[in-house]
Order: sequence, then structure tokens, then C-alpha cells
Amino acid sequence: MNALLRRSATASSASPLRAALRRCSTAASSDRVSVTRGADGIVEVALSRPSKMNALDLPMFRAIRSAASSLVGDTSVRAVVLHGEGRAFCAGLDAKGFASNPLGFKAACDELLDRPDGEISNLAQDVAYLWRRIAAPVICATHGVCLGGGFQIALGADLRVSSAGCKFSVMEAKWGIIPDMSATVTLPELVPRDVAMELTMTGRIFEAPEALRLGLVTRVADEPLEEARRLAKEIAARSPDSTAAAKRLWHAAYAGTDDGRALRVETELQRRLFGGWNQLAATARALGAPPVLTPGYAKRAPEWDAEADAEAEAQLRALLDGEGAEEDERRSAAA
Repeated sequence: MNALLRRSATASSASPLRAALRRCSTAASSDRVSVTRGADGIVEVALSRPSKMNALDLPMFRAIRSAASSLVGDTSVRAVVLHGEGRAFCAGLDAKGFASNPLGFKAACDELLDRPDGEISNLAQDVAYLWRRIAAPVICATHGVCLGGGFQIALGADLRVSSAGCKFSVMEAKWGIIPDMSATVTLPELVPRDVAMELTMTGRIFEAPEALRLGLVTRVADEPLEEARRLAKEIAARSPDSTAAAKRLWHAAYAGTDDGRALRVETELQRRLFGGWNQLAATARALGAPPVLTPGYAKRAPEWDAEADAEAEAQLRALLDGEGAEEDERRSAAA
């Protein structure tokens, strides 16, 4: 156990965390996210874009990363309560907002998906993954809807308390893409592979009772925010050292693969999807384009058939083996 804790302590002080803290100073203003620190060491982080059901635009991504980064390494934090203001926790990606500026779409995608040197996660992943890097437990309270990117943010928390009527979905299939906000790290810890595949491939909407049965939420409550606050107070009353050690212990025990490798794979696959014919067709359908203007799906691209594209398969295997970082750097330098 001592060896495990030493390894975890070394990982927690690694350069990606220090870099995340440095990025905090350059993140967007806090008009999208509010952070309230209590005298008892409990911090509340609220997504504050209620008019859009806290949908994720680029400023929201930056603001969430800034809020989470500010808590990494802060020894005064005893527990974090994460929630959304207004009618919902988070409706997912603000797809209409991104689609309304096609000229800026590529720049936005580059900012979301590019991984800075020396770090294991990019901006899209940070808004969910950084909650795991906070030593104190993070309790997420969900209500209304918790869809797509919002669901992935909730999965990044340690505990999830939901209202009974809250609706969940791995909704990326609706847009012809895949979940790429650290779901490759968080989802396998909670559900079997077939469940993860079914939820991802269908993008279906399900409610909190099923989420509880599947293990995707910790408990269901009539007032999830109040229950999350009560739970935070209960945990904050315990030794902060044992609480931090418990978080490290169980994250290490349930880790199925190296986080950095998993995060690189989801980003690589997402890059291959963006801008393809079928991804654009899915987006047009999701945005409600008239049938006459909605392209049909083309045959599956050859790159998704291992027999037809052995090179792509080899590249993915290299990423899983931890050999993809150098290739990423070479590709960035060439660009």
C-alpha cells in the first residue's frame, strides 16, 4: 500500500498538473462558471449559463478548465460540489453555436483537441478529467438533463447524485462523433464494455433510475444539490489525508489502462471523424435541416475496416502501446 501511495503522490505532482495550473491564468473569464469557497473547505462550482441549459461553447470549456485547475493542488479544499444553475446540469455541446461560425469551427476544434507538449489531456478532456486530479472528492449533482459532454463531465466526478427525472445520454452519436472528453478513462470504471458500446452507439436517452441500476450515478435524491452538500459536509468532517488517500487508492485500483494512452486514442479517433461526409450528414440531421438539404449516409469509410487499412490499425496499436506521443509531435511540427 505504501508503494501505491508513493506512486500516486509522484503522479499527482507530475508536469501535466503543474501545466494545468499554469493554464488557469490564461483561461476565459468566470461568466460561465462560478466558484464559491466555504470556510469549511467545501467548494461549490456551478455551471452558470442557464439560458442555454449550460451548453458547452468554447468560453464554457475554458471556464470549466480554469475552475477545475484552480483546485488542483489546493490543500485547503476538503470536498467539491459540482452542479448546474437553472433547469439542467448541462445539455452538452452547444452544436448550434459552433455551427453558426463555420469559419471558426476548425480553429475551435484545434483548440479543443490539440494536446500541449508534456500534457496527457487536451481542453476537451480537461473539463472532465481534471476533477479526478483534485485530491479532495468531487460530488456532482445532476438534474434536468445531463447529455453528451455534460454527461462526460459528470463522469469525471467521484460521486454523482441525481434527481429521479434527470435524463442522461452519451449523445455524441447524434452528431456523428464519439465521446472524447475522457470517457475512455471514466466509463470503463463504471460499466461493462457491452453497456458502454450500446450507450455510445445508440445515443439513447435514459433516466436516473436506469443510470443508478447501471452504476452511472451513486444515488438518486429528491433534492440532488442538497444531498450533495450534505454528503460533502459528511466527508469534510473526516481526516483530509485519509480522504485523499482513499480517492487515490480506488482510482488506482479501478484503472484499467494508462490514462494517457486512452486519452490519445479517443482524440485520434475523433480527428478522423471530424469533417467526414457521414459526420456532416449526422450533424445536418441533428440540427433539423430540411430533408431535401440533408445528405444521406455514405458507405462506411475504408479506414474503419481493419482489413482495408492495416496502417490505421497499426497506428492505433502504437498509441495503445504508448508510442503515439512522438508521432503526434512529428505531425504537429510538420503542420
